[in-house]
Order: sequence, then structure tokens, then C-alpha cells
Amino acid sequence: MSLWSRVKSTVSETFSGKVAKSLGKTAGKVSEGIKAAVGIKAKLDAETREALEEVLLQADVGITAASKLLDNLQAAGLPEPLTADRLKAALAGLIEARLTPIAQPLEVGKAKPFVVLMAGVNGSGKTTTIGKLAAMWAAEGKRVIVAAADTFRAGAVAQLQVWAERAKVEIVQPAQEGSDPAGVAFQAVEKAVADEADIVLIDTAGRLASRKDLMDELAKIRRVVQKLIPDAPHAGLLVLDGTQGQATLAQVREFAPVAGITGLVVTKLDSSAKAGFLLALAVQEDGKPVHYVGVGEAADDLGAFDPAAFARGVVGLEG
Repeated sequence: MSLWSRVKSTVSETFSGKVAKSLGKTAGKVSEGIKAAVGIKAKLDAETREALEEVLLQADVGITAASKLLDNLQAAGLPEPLTADRLKAALAGLIEARLTPIAQPLEVGKAKPFVVLMAGVNGSGKTTTIGKLAAMWAAEGKRVIVAAADTFRAGAVAQLQVWAERAKVEIVQPAQEGSDPAGVAFQAVEKAVADEADIVLIDTAGRLASRKDLMDELAKIRRVVQKLIPDAPHAGLLVLDGTQGQATLAQVREFAPVAGITGLVVTKLDSSAKAGFLLALAVQEDGKPVHYVGVGEAADDLGAFDPAAFARGVVGLEG
């Protein structure tokens, strides 16, 4: 194993531990609920199942995903007497299996420059996420350019500039507040092509899907970028606020066709008691892969989505 491979492996293991610890708010509810459910009869009968379903719904798993999970649990035929630890282990295994198909890495080397369009509602942590991604990719030796195309909020440009300086990456900024966001995106991609950069990250203003004018702006950014690179953006990442739980499912449906969403980043898992909503995402017919999750404010508090670490953390299993 190369030195860089060992470094990445260590970082990955460290981040997986962070993810498990960050799920304390959800795990507290789930763990106590499991203990109470098992205490009813120490076997998985109809009454215990009902109690477990209530536990999962409180974690915002959603009725469809909860029912499928419990069907699989019953089919597994757990030994009796049923204990909380046995039930946690079984649930963790089933949750991991359910989430594994949507845990997919983002392959950024498919094109050069690889253009990433970032979208999300206000307050989702989008600009911070861009800064963390820029820092992560720069640390891997990639040349990154960030485009400050959130031109309506001066604070967003300043925030992204701070992240760019930390990550030691280049930033393309608007000439003035209120500049055309598509123009900023165009300049950034144009510069990336000329300088042979590896990745362009395009920040955009936070918006609600109900604002047609702002959603049209996302479509315009895509069209303008395609004048330079016909198949760009190569990825459209939607940043979801983990504290909003299942409310984010509608965002995925609404943003996907307009912004060309290809994958998801889930933030604020450390602040959420609704982390189970990732299971609801996994059973959506039009679901998208989860590439990264965020568990804090530091640059290394963003990493690849690890379904095993998530599954153990969400049911309160240590190690």
C-alpha cells in the first residue's frame, strides 16, 4: 500500500468514527426505543414490531422504509430471547444493506476540468460544503477553482473567499454585488480551461423551488457553462440540511430536473435527531446517490458517506 493510500485509509477510518459519534441525537432516541420495545416480550411479535415502528418513525425513517426494514427483520428470524444488543446488531446490518446502493463516490476525474454545480436551499450549508470539498480535493493534489456565483449575498462571496484562502485554491469573484451569476460561472470555467485546472466548483445562491426566477437562474448557469464545455456541468450536487429530515425529499424532486442534480451531500448530521431520513431517501424511486456527509464546521468534517458507520451509529452501537 502506498503512503498516500495509507493516509487516505487513516483519514477514512477517522471520519467514520466522527460520523458514528455525530449521530448521538438520533441514536439516543433509537437506542432507548429499542430497549423499551424489547422489554415488552423479548420477542419480535406484532406488539414489539409496532413499538419498533414507532421508534423508526421518530427518527424520521418514514413509513415505507420502516415497513420494509421491519419486514426484513422478521424474515431474518432472530433468536429468542430477543435482547437489545441483538436487535441493534440486526437492524444495523439491515440499514447498512439498504443504504449501500446509494453510497457512491463522486468520480471527479472523468473530465478535465470537471465542473460541479452546487445547489441547495437557504441555510443548507452549501457554501461551507464547497469550501470543504475544495480543501479535500486540493489536498489530493488537484488544481481547484471555485466560482462565487452567489452574487446576491455579499457574505457568501466573503465566506467562500475565506475558504479558498484556507484551501489554497483560486477563486473567481463577481465584479460587483448583483452581477450575473451565469457570467461568473462562465469566467470560472473559461479560466479552468485556459489554465488546465482539474475541478471547478460553482457556488449558487440558496433558493426555494417555489421561486421560479431563481430556479430559472440555475438553468441559465448550466446553459452558459455548456457553451464552453457541452457536457458540463459533469455533476450537480444538492446540499441537504440533515436537521430538516424528510422535508428534504421534496427538494430532491424539485431541484433534480432544473439543476441537473446527480448526487447529494447531507450536512449537519451532528445537529440532527432525524438522521433516519436517509433511509427514506434510499427507497425513493427517483432517489440520488449520497456522495458526502458533513458532521461539523471544520475542513475535515466532510467525508464520503459510509453506510456501515452510519448504520452502527444510528442504532447506538459502539465500535
